[in-house]
Amino acid sequence: MTLSMSQASCPVFLQGLKGLAGVLDKAAAQAEARKIDPNAYLQARLYPDMFPLIRQVQIACDFAKGAAARLASADMPAFEDTETSFAEIKARVDKTIAYISSLDAKAIDGSEDKDISLVRRGETHVFKGQAYLLEQALPNFWFHVTTAYAILRHNGVEVGKKDFLATA
Repeated sequence: MTLSMSQASCPVFLQGLKGLAGVLDKAAAQAEARKIDPNAYLQARLYPDMFPLIRQVQIACDFAKGAAARLASADMPAFEDTETSFAEIKARVDKTIAYISSLDAKAIDGSEDKDISLVRRGETHVFKGQAYLLEQALPNFWFHVTTAYAILRHNGVEVGKKDFLATA
């Protein structure tokens, strides 16, 4: 049995994003119930040189929608990085889920050998589709999802592995 590019990408991104949405909901509810300023969570970071929660979520969304769009040769929606509240950052996650869900699996399948060009710090890097997905997009996506989860857990939000994995 062969694993297609669409099977290896979109469902994985969607699971991570749904878990992220769930932990954001729990954090918002806990902040409200405990009368904690939401910015204490939204601006929290694991270490001073790391991005805060809100930026971790933005980047996770960008990796998910960017990878799916590039593999599908689809137009990538641009999201402004202007979120300042749980409602706004959750809306970004929801928009990302909706975008990825709208893509046709047939457009992604067969992209294993497709050239994917990325410009980073003014330098162009070219990857084949499968290498891009497995060595760049997925690891970076999971890094930022995991860091967002870790920030919330470190700050006392009552979340666990089931929340992270978005399982019942």
